Amino acid sequence: MHSQAAFVGKQGFSYAPAISAETVGARAIHLQIVTIPPGARAKAHKHEAHETAIYVLEGESGMHYGEKLEHHLIARAGEFLYIPANMPHLPYNLSDTEPCRAVIARTDPNEQESVVLLPELDRVQA
Repeated sequence: MHSQAAFVGKQGFSYAPAISAETVGARAIHLQIVTIPPGARAKAHKHEAHETAIYVLEGESGMHYGEKLEHHLIARAGEFLYIPANMPHLPYNLSDTEPCRAVIARTDPNEQESVVLLPELDRVQA
């Protein structure tokens, strides 16, 4: 199976779903590839009641996370990342010239249904 046509999610990045409720009738998981363009950053958000596991394929991504985005990490190609359910986060691409691509698995088979935008946190890490 190949990934489906990419779409732009509420968070502002391009996602190419492969396994989801919509593509195969999945009931408890979603698997996709995200592309973060050079210099881009997402909108602050969380995934209500759903855990996320990420494997970075290429590039480097930074991420602010925590209730007030008070923590920060960097994930590089070949590294895994876990985001607990309901954890506010704001990922971005560290490079101004290269995209960052990652595989994302989430316990939400419908992907975008659990996305809760947190515009009040967008200004925290502007």
